[in-house]
Amino acid sequence: MYLSIFKNYLLKQTLTQEDTIDFLTALIDAIRPKNVNDIEEATHSIQALCFTLSQCEEYATLLRNAILSIIQEKKSVSLFADSGIQTNHGFFAELFRRISHRILPDVIDRQYLKDVFGLIFHKNSDSDWVTGVEDQVWADLFATLQFQHADLSLKAKAKKQLVDAIQVLSYRLSASGLEPDLIKHHEDLEDYTSPFIVQNVELLKFFSDESITQIDINHIHVMLDQCQLVTEKVRKSCEYTGTSIQLTSLTQRIHQQITRLKLLFNILTDVVGMQLQSEIQEHAKTNITSKVVPLFKSLVEAESEKNSISGHWRQNMELMALRVTENAGRTGEHYIAVNRTAYFALLRSAMGAGLIITCMAIIKIFITAGHLPALTETILISLNYGLGFVIIHILHFTVATKQPAMTAATIASSIGENGSKIKSLDKLVKIVSQTTSSQTSAVLGNVIVIIPCAILVDMVVQYCTGHHFISPDKAHALLKSNDPFQSGAVFYGAVAGVCLFLAGLIAGFHDNLSAFNKIPERINALSWLKKCLGECRLKAVSGYIKDNLGALAGNFYFGCLLGITSGLGIMLGLPLDIRHVTFVSAFFGFSVTALDYQITNYMLMAAFMGIVLVATANLLTSFFMALYVAMKSRKVRFEQWRIFTKTLLSRLNQHPDEFFLPPKE
Repeated sequence: MYLSIFKNYLLKQTLTQEDTIDFLTALIDAIRPKNVNDIEEATHSIQALCFTLSQCEEYATLLRNAILSIIQEKKSVSLFADSGIQTNHGFFAELFRRISHRILPDVIDRQYLKDVFGLIFHKNSDSDWVTGVEDQVWADLFATLQFQHADLSLKAKAKKQLVDAIQVLSYRLSASGLEPDLIKHHEDLEDYTSPFIVQNVELLKFFSDESITQIDINHIHVMLDQCQLVTEKVRKSCEYTGTSIQLTSLTQRIHQQITRLKLLFNILTDVVGMQLQSEIQEHAKTNITSKVVPLFKSLVEAESEKNSISGHWRQNMELMALRVTENAGRTGEHYIAVNRTAYFALLRSAMGAGLIITCMAIIKIFITAGHLPALTETILISLNYGLGFVIIHILHFTVATKQPAMTAATIASSIGENGSKIKSLDKLVKIVSQTTSSQTSAVLGNVIVIIPCAILVDMVVQYCTGHHFISPDKAHALLKSNDPFQSGAVFYGAVAGVCLFLAGLIAGFHDNLSAFNKIPERINALSWLKKCLGECRLKAVSGYIKDNLGALAGNFYFGCLLGITSGLGIMLGLPLDIRHVTFVSAFFGFSVTALDYQITNYMLMAAFMGIVLVATANLLTSFFMALYVAMKSRKVRFEQWRIFTKTLLSRLNQHPDEFFLPPKE
């Protein structure tokens, strides 16, 4: 398979750069599996190439020189310093660029290594099999090429390209470290001793001074580590001071620049080889697996994703998810009962909310009975829900199903950074079990109060007026609309779960907004408000906003989302509605008394199943969407999802009590 490719290349009398590019492209085409997900086939193809090269040193030399000649004769800075590193373009500007380049591809400039690299790895799916192949397999291929025996002139020119790329990255890293958003969180960065500035000074010294020692190399690594440490400190401080899309994007870009700079610098000193003192030569060991392979894979992945609209969307959604979950805010943890005391406190809190929700259900029935214009009815129902949920929060009560949607930040804290690994599966599964247990408490607390309260209200109305609160026809309609077997109640429950999830994101967004923009401090600085309320009351108000802005916004918008979703279904004639377990329970209570308790076993069973299934739909939809956002913000991939699901199901099978009963002391 490979012999014909090498022979055809050797038969050419005068080799041109186009011939070399075609040669490398043909090799990659031969390695590429027919099915991009067939990693085993790709692995066998690479191993076959390794065998061919090991049997014929001439072929190994030919391929090695072809690679080095391409690197040294093309402009490679854009490939090494740009590919795979996040740009500072806006979302829509980058989206438009990708769409336009998909429709009308950019002109290929063969002077640039970045464009040549795209010609060699010309399939958008190349990253799937390249990254899927084990690092050691690629390392074996590079080791077979024996770059240490390459022609000195080729190595020197390739080294020059790496030096240029490192210098560009170093300057960009220095500029990133002086961004106002970063300095705002770490004022020492303005000093000349800032690691972002010092790393550039040390690298310039490294390239200009011939008497370099291992200490100098180590010092550069220390400076880069310091840059990473400062970035992490800024990220940590954002948990309390809040963050913005710009700052989150900046810290992500700095992390990518540092990672790329380290890879290139290590390759420069260890693989290509610097003309250093003998002590350095002995110390520097060629570790291709940890140096070249990660760089190679990241470049292929970047090339495959450069015009990907879905990749751009995914990257920005990860950025948005990270921005929302970055602020750990007390919102999520408030909704998780970690012990029996908290469990029963949550139960009592949910029972208190049942009284308010009964009143909200009464108001909704009055609004719908008025047969108002659709838009007016939607606005009034939204305000009823929104203000009702806000009052529930102010009174320190709890609405069932709100917990999962509010826990994205808490879940994210148990997941590792940047790719990959969940720090502690047991911790994450424990959060899931605690959240589920808390749900049981909250749903039970709401339902056991709402149904009796609804029945009591109807009894009082009947005693005072001689009529039931709702008519028998209305009662039958309500029971049918909540029947999971004769209506879309479960699906509508899932729609409400989406609203719950969005409310959780809104809560996290406003918590973060309050901290980052210093809303409480700015309220304290309002002189006219200080005159109206007095200094003590103003501090109390600003303190309350500091601790509760996210929760207040989340609750209000949750109510508005419920009302608007239902209203949109009516106005647009779409099968779109919402069902929330609390209102399903309230309407069941009103319907039972309206029918004078003359309900069939089927109606009773359907009502019970409706409450259970709607609650389940509310909970599962909101929780797994919150879990998805948390994992998206930490770039957890499918493999980790699979491990997590397996661990979760195993825990549920072995200890089902942890998911439904009060926690053990």
